[in-house]
Amino acid sequence: MSKYAIVIHGGAVTMKPGELTPEEEAQQREGLRQAVQAGWAILHHGGTALDAVQAAVSSLEDNEHFNAGRGSSLNLQGEVQMDASIMDGRNLKAGAVNSVRYVKNPIRLARAVLDKGQHVYLAGEGAVEFALREGLEMASPDYFEVKKTRKQWLEIVQQQAGPRQQDTVGAVALDQHGNVAVATSTGGIEGQLKGRIGDSPVLGGGSYASNDACAASCTGDGEVILRGALAHEVYALVKYKGLAIAEACREAINLRNDDLQGDKGIIGIDIQGNIALECNCNVMRRAYIVGDEEPVVAIWRDEV
Repeated sequence: MSKYAIVIHGGAVTMKPGELTPEEEAQQREGLRQAVQAGWAILHHGGTALDAVQAAVSSLEDNEHFNAGRGSSLNLQGEVQMDASIMDGRNLKAGAVNSVRYVKNPIRLARAVLDKGQHVYLAGEGAVEFALREGLEMASPDYFEVKKTRKQWLEIVQQQAGPRQQDTVGAVALDQHGNVAVATSTGGIEGQLKGRIGDSPVLGGGSYASNDACAASCTGDGEVILRGALAHEVYALVKYKGLAIAEACREAINLRNDDLQGDKGIIGIDIQGNIALECNCNVMRRAYIVGDEEPVVAIWRDEV
């Protein structure tokens, strides 16, 4: 059996001690475990990396404790607007969507865009209309507006708090056939301007996968990651400089650090099955399974 592996993240952020309650931490750990197992099961039974990353990210989108799908942040108008992308390292086919409402799983919409192949990127109302044509599951606004995000939004509009950097979810995988893939999804930043787009749906920004090197998914300060094209930076460092995947992720995080200051986290996997989980902040929700090994789930940077 060929080597296979999956790595996922549920967001990277700098957090003060005590800000993450024990109850929320436990919920996030369980959500990470379920998501990585969903992707691993596909790989274990000979499925594709593309299906595996979609399954893992869909699981996180269904979980209100992560900022994607159901747990998405609310923009300044109190609306959910979600972004997602998915990319197949076999042929560089990709699908991406942004500023999407009502679609229960934006990553499945991005996959539908990839599968149809006519376009790479759909936005806003056009993306929603495409989702309806494809028969994807939809939900009313109150499905997405969970208690936690509504409370955070009220604090912002009442000027009791500034805009908060929220998180992203993502997955990278290598299947038994030697193919890599990536999927990334987000609900953006709490209180963001309507129409704002971060790094998650942008190929080379927050997501990139190619069988001639690796796959990478980013999380953290979306504007910073987007300006640095950090996912493609990881790919270029592996392909052209010959760096190990973990070293490439670290170099990308430190790229022009004076100009690109902010929270940054990157997960990666290369075509040999080596994995990377790197960040410059004290929290990165993450999990991975390599082959038949036991799953590893972690939240704090100083965990194993």
